[in-house]
Amino acid sequence: MITLYDCATAPSPRRARILLAEKGIAHHTVQVDLRSGEQLGNAYRQINPQCTVPALRAQDDGALLTDNAAITAYVEARWPQPPLLGETPAEKAEIASWNWRMEFEGLQAIAEALRNSAPAMANRALPGAVDYPQIPALAERGLVRVWQFFHLLNERLAGRDFIAANRFSVADITAVVAVDFARVVRHKPGEQHPHLLRWRAAMAQRPSMAL
Repeated sequence: MITLYDCATAPSPRRARILLAEKGIAHHTVQVDLRSGEQLGNAYRQINPQCTVPALRAQDDGALLTDNAAITAYVEARWPQPPLLGETPAEKAEIASWNWRMEFEGLQAIAEALRNSAPAMANRALPGAVDYPQIPALAERGLVRVWQFFHLLNERLAGRDFIAANRFSVADITAVVAVDFARVVRHKPGEQHPHLLRWRAAMAQRPSMAL
């Protein structure tokens, strides 16, 4: 059995929840209250010194994984079906590339806008154990990047059902979470993004996306 350290309202652990659901992997869940700063407390630091979620612990082999990259690699290796990182070398490369773009151009842009502007995140401009001050100019840049992210996705999805390799993959998971997370900075795709909206509606048919 594995244990997922989760937070129901945060985007990063949602990626792990969707991954585990798509793989059909049973697991225990422990909620970590980010609003109260539980991730910074001594108890959680003993689990994950990076003070972030998600984290995943496997009881049988002792693995402790503290980021989505490690969790995805571990889960795919232990439970290879269905393959979410691709099967052929070309598929694996394409999915890895687009998943990184979904993180960098999507999730990071939104986080940049949110964490550098929200009063509740003063001195918490980056997640983790170290406090960093907000930089308002980064919030402004983040909003510009979010709109560019929607444009990128809309162009990419013209004539496509999936982000990469003509199959559902972790790139789609990351992209769904990013598109949905953008609501926290009051951005969402509109009629100028028809391919993106079509894809998101199709993704909503997957039960995992309700998590």
